[in-house]
Amino acid sequence: MSIIVKFFVAPDDTSAGRALRTGPGQACESLSFGNFDPVEAVIEWECLLAGGSFEELVDAGEPRVVAGRGDDGCVVFAISPRLSTALADARPSGLRDAAASWARLRAEDGEVIDPEIAEAIVADPAGLASSARRHDQGVYCWVA
Repeated sequence: MSIIVKFFVAPDDTSAGRALRTGPGQACESLSFGNFDPVEAVIEWECLLAGGSFEELVDAGEPRVVAGRGDDGCVVFAISPRLSTALADARPSGLRDAAASWARLRAEDGEVIDPEIAEAIVADPAGLASSARRHDQGVYCWVA
């Protein structure tokens, strides 16, 4: 379980990778969360919002790590363009439905996420995805 999860906007992988040691700085638009597995979450969100299976996305190398190793210490990974588009294009009702489904998936694995918190965790990165698209940038996640 992650202690700190920060979704942020960056112009490219190199810029995003600079966040590895200390996280995204104030120059980056970012959101902070904690206590959930963001790698698993973004795969599940992509399945819920854009279709496909968890296994297919994992086999395709999603999410793509841009810095760090993930087995010890911090890691930065990219949100797939497909998920970023799905988040940016989703209506509030679609995000609410995806968040409720995600909370149920997590509950099946014994991880309880309050539905209102799940909604914020899904909806806030959707706002970042919209902002990233307007500025021709990508959405990334730093995990410590």
